Amino acid sequence: MAANAFDVSAMGPGVSLYNGILQATPITQSVDAFICVVASIIVGFVWAPVNYINSVKITPYVTTLSANTETEKAISDTDPKTYTKASSNIVNTTVPALAEYSVILVFTTLGASILVSCTSLVTLYLGVELQSFAVYVLASLYRSSETSSAAALKYFFIGGLSSAFILMGGAVVYWQTGTTDLWHVISLLNQLPSNSDNVSGVVLSGETLVHVHAGTLLGLEAILLGILMKTASAPFHFWAPDVYDGVPTVVTTWLTLMPKISLLTFILHLSGSLYNTGVLDTTGTWYTPATWSTLIATCSMISLIIGTIVGLAQVRVKRLLAYSTISHVGFLVLALAVNTEIGVDAFAFYLTQYTITTLDAFLILLAFGYYLRAHNNDQRAHWTDFEINKDLAGQFHVNPVMGLAFSACLFSIAGVPPLVGFFGKQAVLYAAMQAGYGFLAFVGIVTSVVSASYYLGLVRAIHFETPTYTSNVLFQAVTPVHSYTIALLTLTVALFIFSPTLVLDSTGLLALVFHTA
Repeated sequence: MAANAFDVSAMGPGVSLYNGILQATPITQSVDAFICVVASIIVGFVWAPVNYINSVKITPYVTTLSANTETEKAISDTDPKTYTKASSNIVNTTVPALAEYSVILVFTTLGASILVSCTSLVTLYLGVELQSFAVYVLASLYRSSETSSAAALKYFFIGGLSSAFILMGGAVVYWQTGTTDLWHVISLLNQLPSNSDNVSGVVLSGETLVHVHAGTLLGLEAILLGILMKTASAPFHFWAPDVYDGVPTVVTTWLTLMPKISLLTFILHLSGSLYNTGVLDTTGTWYTPATWSTLIATCSMISLIIGTIVGLAQVRVKRLLAYSTISHVGFLVLALAVNTEIGVDAFAFYLTQYTITTLDAFLILLAFGYYLRAHNNDQRAHWTDFEINKDLAGQFHVNPVMGLAFSACLFSIAGVPPLVGFFGKQAVLYAAMQAGYGFLAFVGIVTSVVSASYYLGLVRAIHFETPTYTSNVLFQAVTPVHSYTIALLTLTVALFIFSPTLVLDSTGLLALVFHTA
């Protein structure tokens, strides 16, 4: 059915699959296709590049053979199982030496797809855990690195805690309603009164029905809390900077994009269903539907503030980008809080441009890491990850095209016009203003202006500082496919203003279908 994702009229409001535990709608099918495309791009750039040194082609590979020469021994001291040999030229490749790597990525992608399409508490938890378990393994790829192992362990513990919240919320919902079908739960909530004044002609007492209504909503809010924790939304963000900085850059790219796409899309479906059926139209005490909207709006505001202010003090590249991601989650959650047709349109567009821009930035960061590994002769020459901001110094002088592309991504992330990131933030802020979230829109504007300072710091380092190594024209650090993909993504970011119709019409159509289904 993924092949029919573009046949919106044929699908109508959606198709129930496997006795109602999954659903196929235009939104779920479009997001599934989007997830597969992003996953294929990330998977395509995991392995080390093809290297050219002294005009001799060297194809990297992983081997477990013992080192024979002194040069090989010097390399194998860093990573005994990973080195490359070709003629008299030795190059360390530091690639993930895990045969099951591709299978793990398939499982985490499958979990994301299930999560997007789930309509049952059982499939919800199955999708979350299937996606999370595979990422736990990915986070610990570099077992020889103490930092990477510590980050993977921290991510495992925090992931378990967030899963516990989701499981507890699902148990409470089942306890109160007797069903695991989310849409049956929402229909039941629509029939139950939120206060005893609305009770008339029912068998059970009004107080009992109100307690069932409140208990069910509390269970759903616990699920929401666990999902927000997995997406690194403040104030549940404390694990993200350490984990993003400690794991390999390829895994950081996956963590930054894939869980957010699937989890936030699920929140969009759940929240939209609660709003569309009238469950969240009332206000009242702390245990009534107003808590749902308050929780989302509060997390949005805190994410915007913390992601901006704390990011100003960061000197490590991936920690800085982690706080940048927290700020972007604030914008995405703000669009979810709006939950109007304009809000859904803004959410879909912002998620699309955020994914494209962030993916491009991390692919360029990977390419910079390959250059650093190839040219740097210090003790970190084997490592393919950038660690501190100073590693970016003078990258424009080493590779002008990559330097300009990374600067374009940073400007887009900061929301500088006429790049695509500006239009994403403008759409979310406009939707927030239209829905009456004027204060949150003001916070979003202020934090966008303030956050531009640390992006400008990286741009200054790239273009105006002295590089730590010199360029070698005989060395090719990235494959042609890697280069072409970076070029395509960068052109999309930079030239979106000249042809915005396809993306804007697609997100607008999805928003229309979502609210008329």
